[in-house]
Amino acid sequence: MQCVLSLSNWLGSPCDAIVLATPENWRTATHITEADQATGGLLSRLLESGEISTKPCKTTVLQSPAGISAKQVVLVGIGAPSDWKAITANRSAGAALKAISSKSREIVRLVGFTGAGEIERAAVAGAMAGCVGQDLFRKEKSLFQPETLEWHGLQEENIRKGFAIGESVNLTRKLVNLPPNYLYPESFAEAAQSVAQQYQLSIEIWDKAKLESERCGSLLGVARGSVKEPRLVILQYRGAEPSVAPIALVGKGVTFDSGGYSIKPTDGMLTMKCDMAGAATVLGIMQAAARLQARCNLVAVMGLVENLVSGDAFKLGDVLTARSGKTIEIHNTDAEGRLVLADCLDVAAGFSPSKIVDFATLTGACCVALGNDISGLMTNAVEWQTEIQSAADRCGEFVWPLPMHSFFSEQIAGKVADIKNVGEGRWGGAITAAKFLEEFVQQIPWTHIDIAGPAFLDSPKAWCDAGGSGTLVRTFAELLSSS
Repeated sequence: MQCVLSLSNWLGSPCDAIVLATPENWRTATHITEADQATGGLLSRLLESGEISTKPCKTTVLQSPAGISAKQVVLVGIGAPSDWKAITANRSAGAALKAISSKSREIVRLVGFTGAGEIERAAVAGAMAGCVGQDLFRKEKSLFQPETLEWHGLQEENIRKGFAIGESVNLTRKLVNLPPNYLYPESFAEAAQSVAQQYQLSIEIWDKAKLESERCGSLLGVARGSVKEPRLVILQYRGAEPSVAPIALVGKGVTFDSGGYSIKPTDGMLTMKCDMAGAATVLGIMQAAARLQARCNLVAVMGLVENLVSGDAFKLGDVLTARSGKTIEIHNTDAEGRLVLADCLDVAAGFSPSKIVDFATLTGACCVALGNDISGLMTNAVEWQTEIQSAADRCGEFVWPLPMHSFFSEQIAGKVADIKNVGEGRWGGAITAAKFLEEFVQQIPWTHIDIAGPAFLDSPKAWCDAGGSGTLVRTFAELLSSS
C-alpha cells in the first residue's frame, strides 16, 4: 500500500472509491456540496431524509452515483465540529476503509479529513488499520488493502508521517495476531532483527547462555517450562546527541501464557498468544520513532519467554533471584509477566535513562478496574505519567491513572524472600503488580502501562478488526517525535 496526495480534480479523476468525511453541519462542508452538485442533489436528499447518518463512524455506501468518476462513494459520519479530533479522524477513516475492504481495490480517495497535524496523521493511520485484519492464515481473506490511498487536501508531510505511524501500528497488530507456533521468543527476536536492519537501529540479542551469565534468574525461572529458549532483545535508536540520556521502553513478551502450574482454564488460555503485546508495542514504537526521525535517544528492552508446564517448570513456593539481586517468592505462576519485566527493568536501568516506561498485558485486575478499552497508568513520577496521559488524550487513546500509595507495597512483602510475586487476595491486583515492578526501577522516573484490556479486541469494532489493536503505538510515536 502507498499513501499519496490526491489530484486537485478529485471528483473527475477515476478511482475505485471516494470516501467523504460527512459532518453534522454538512451544508457548510465544501466537499459535500461539490459532490452533491455533481450528483444532481442526491447527497442532500439522502442526508435530509436521514438515510445518511453523520454520527461518527457511521458509513453509507453508494454504488456508482451518476456525476462522480468512482465506482463507489462512501459517506462516513464525523459528527459535530466539536467532535473533530484525532480520535474521530482515526476511527472514521478506519470505519470507511473497513466498510469497503472486503475486496481488492486499486485507488481509494479520501476527502474532508483535513485538520491539525495530529488529526491528519491520525486519519491516515486509522485508514491503514481499518483495511488490515487478523486473517493472516485464511485462504479467503476478509479484508484487503487498497494499492493506493489518495488524500485530498492533507499536508504531504502529515501523509508521510501518518503512513509511517500506520505501518508501525500494523506491525504491532500483526505480531500480536501471529499464533504461538509461529511467534515464539526466537522468531520474535528475528522480527526485531529485521526492523533493526531496515531502520538502522543497533540491536543486541541475549540467548539463554547470555541471560544466565547476566544472572537474569527471574526471567529464566518463567522460561524453564518451555523447550523454546528465552531471548532478551535490546534495541537502541539515536536521534539526539550522545550526551542526552535515553528514554527506556520496556516490553513484556510472553509469547504464550498457559499460566504454568497456576494453569488457566481453556477460555482464558485461548487468546494468550497476545501476552507479548507489550513487547510488540515497544517494537512498533521503535520503528515509528526511527521512521519519524524523532529527536531523542531511545533504548528498548523486550523480554521474550513462553510460560508452559513441564517437569522443570517453576513452581509455587520457589524462590527466584532477579538480576538486581532481589529474591522473589512465587505464590502464583500465572503472575509471570512481572517476573520477566523485573529483569528487563534492571537491564534498562543500566543504561541510565532519563525515564522509563513499560508496556504489559499484566493483569486482569486492570480490566476489572477500567474495562477493556482503557490502559492503566501507574507511576513513581507524576510529571512523566501526566505527559503520557496528555499525549494519549490528544491522540484519542484511552489511559487512566491508578493510585500507587506506599501501603500497597506491604502486600508484596515476602516471608521467605525479599518480596512475593502477588499481593494479598484479589483486591488492588493491578496496583500491587505495579508496586512489584517499582522494586526494580532504581528510583528512575518510571510509568507502568497495563494494556491488558485494549491490546487485544475480542470482537471487531466498526473501525478495526478483532485481534491485536496496536494501542498506544500512535500516542508514543507522536509523543517522542514531538519532543
